[in-house]
Amino acid sequence: MIKVKTFTQKLEIFKTKNELDELDKVVNKFIKENDMIKNVISVSDSTTSTEGGETIGIIRVLTYEE
Repeated sequence: MIKVKTFTQKLEIFKTKNELDELDKVVNKFIKENDMIKNVISVSDSTTSTEGGETIGIIRVLTYEE
């Protein structure tokens, strides 16, 4: 069965590298803790922004097969 899981992270100016590292840790932990995951099909990122176009967050989508 193919499933999709989303993860989000708020981004702050000058802290993005640490925030992306933290998001990586959360996703990797999810994969390690779910022994049912047979195959990771894709991982993709998309940003969220204000009306003024400033990036304020990131959404990571993990598609996997159980």
